[in-house]
Amino acid sequence: MELLSVIRRWAFRDLLPVREICRRTGLSRNTIRKYLRSGDVEPKFKVPERPSKLDAFADKLAHWLRIEAGKSRKQKRTTKQLYGDLTALGYDGSYDRVSAFVRDWKANRLREQQTSGRGTFVPLVFAAGEAFQFDWSEDWAVLGGEKTKLQVAHIKLSHSRAFIVRAYLLQTHEMLFDAHLHAFRVLGGVPQRGIYDNMKTAVDKVGKGKARDVNMRFQAMVSHYLFDAEFCNPASGWEKGQVEKNVQDARHRLWVPMPAFADLAALNLWLEERCLAYWREVPHGDLPGTIADVWAEELAYLMVPARPFDGFIEHTKRVSPTCLIHLERNRYSVPASFANRPVSVRVYPERIVVAAEGQILCEHERIIERSHSAPGKTVYDWRHYLAVIQRKPGALRNGAPFVDLPEAFRRLQANLLRHPGGDREMVEILALVLQHDEEVVLQAVDLALEAGVPTKTHVLNLLHRLIDGTTPPDTIDAPQALRLMQEPLANVERYDALRREARHAS
Repeated sequence: MELLSVIRRWAFRDLLPVREICRRTGLSRNTIRKYLRSGDVEPKFKVPERPSKLDAFADKLAHWLRIEAGKSRKQKRTTKQLYGDLTALGYDGSYDRVSAFVRDWKANRLREQQTSGRGTFVPLVFAAGEAFQFDWSEDWAVLGGEKTKLQVAHIKLSHSRAFIVRAYLLQTHEMLFDAHLHAFRVLGGVPQRGIYDNMKTAVDKVGKGKARDVNMRFQAMVSHYLFDAEFCNPASGWEKGQVEKNVQDARHRLWVPMPAFADLAALNLWLEERCLAYWREVPHGDLPGTIADVWAEELAYLMVPARPFDGFIEHTKRVSPTCLIHLERNRYSVPASFANRPVSVRVYPERIVVAAEGQILCEHERIIERSHSAPGKTVYDWRHYLAVIQRKPGALRNGAPFVDLPEAFRRLQANLLRHPGGDREMVEILALVLQHDEEVVLQAVDLALEAGVPTKTHVLNLLHRLIDGTTPPDTIDAPQALRLMQEPLANVERYDALRREARHAS
């Protein structure tokens, strides 16, 4: 269109001849005359069709895009993931060509939706401290050398657009509560309301209109943090469009390439640091400054919670005769005094706590197995079985809870079991940890093993010395008057000589 404007200006305003215009443009006379006769119609140039390496895979890629369009947002593959799948099929072209194809395909689809009355939205604006938006996504990371599917929680302030991302293995109540706990800690406070979709961990039943049957445990968290929970209409993700976009942006910023860490705790620490870094780097867009600048102003409008919400899920379990409770196909030991009795199991994201009769009985690190084909694991604490082996000391030899005894106890057991009654003597030594500090008992056992006297009597003697604050001396410093000038010589034949000298009545 610019070339046509120049040609018309030269011809009708500057009155240049056609020959001069041809010399300046390099076009033929017939072309110039055609442009001048066409008026203000933009000329159309025939672009030659050039083969592309993507042509052989275009139908396949378009088919994938149609499938991805029908999936939920959390399950859609990114363009980089589609490019990786095409590469696995033999595509050796560039990523930019695939990205351009995807953009054109999505633009055409959007135009089709707009012509059918869809794709029209109303911009939203939020005051400082007014609301935050929450959503889940599914992403992948390498944890401990193994590719792991993660459930990622996104919380974003609607005014300043400050966001926090945290990864979990499951999308359950205790994970939801923990995500809010860390989000309010990082964001600096709680806004007036939260905007959610109709997730199962928050809504038990979706009613007509805005009516919702809210989960009681979720309602307890909302009441604790003193904010109002609002739920979007079904299939209306644009009502919380900021966090929806944050999910897409986070995939490119954080999850491509796939991060690799030793464990989930290290990954979450890295995610928190990266989110804070992005606050300082990304401009707000609508307000002057970066996200961090606007967040610093919004911070005064957020309410700081008095104390964190104790976000556990409680189950009632009966302890088995082997002093175990079952949870998520795994087994955890409980003190033997509560065998065959009901207990309360409080499930946290990273641990489980067993309580009964108003007291905490024990605590274990939680095991989460994503594969249903994997066998369940058993977590023992050998201290829970001390009351049992005091009645049955023979169970100490092959008892499964005692396989992982501390090194000093295992060495002592190897010495004691060589002698009759060594089982009971070992049980009595292990029972000392019920009345004394375990580290002090282990120290006494180590001293007994170093002295070459691995007996219960010697361990008790050393233990009492350690408790009283005294240590056994290596040598006895005797006074000068009591020292022997000449050490006696042992004569074992003196007893036989005495027998020969006198006869005794039998």
